[in-house]
Amino acid sequence: MKTILIVEDDSSIHKILEEMLISERYNILNAYSGTEALMIIEKNNIDLILLDLMIPGLSGEELIGKVNYLPIIVISAKINTEDKVNCLLKGANDYITKPFDKNELLARIKVQLRMNSSNKDLEYNELKLLSDKHTLLINENKVNLTKTEYAILKQLLLNTKEVVTKNRLLDLISLDTEDCNEESLRVHISNLRRKIRKYTDIEYIESVWGIGFKIKE
Repeated sequence: MKTILIVEDDSSIHKILEEMLISERYNILNAYSGTEALMIIEKNNIDLILLDLMIPGLSGEELIGKVNYLPIIVISAKINTEDKVNCLLKGANDYITKPFDKNELLARIKVQLRMNSSNKDLEYNELKLLSDKHTLLINENKVNLTKTEYAILKQLLLNTKEVVTKNRLLDLISLDTEDCNEESLRVHISNLRRKIRKYTDIEYIESVWGIGFKIKE
């Protein structure tokens, strides 16, 4: 589960963001000042930051300069082009103005999380998913995957601790492939299982009846 840090001192906006992200099954951490945010970042593994600029303590702009190794989406009432350019040059990945559209913000979050994880090989027990070649290695045996099979397995390996519902899985892989629906998802899962089964006795992709799929623990 991805962890998103909300840095926003307006309690009403903070609550809107928190409820929106929880409904999408993100893990949430909360900060109401730049100084508090920096302390949280130093003690936790953060996947993405939603950052207001006009916050107490360390300003949003100052915080960007200190933690620009993390994906940052600025959410601000500042609409001037100069402010946007300044934040992007300091290291912010995206900038959206208030009031924001929830669906647009969720889409931007997914894009940033995808970009941040797309270049990392994923390993789980004897499985190794190679991001640069869209190839799966099982005990060093090479398994060629289709674009959709790769997208499905990647999302399951990114969420090994939870059941991924069918709808959420379709939503997640839509960023990488557009040729999948609920009916064809079952076919792709079946083909993926068959390819994995060729090199291991472990049934890694488990079905959770009526809900979705998960990686076998």
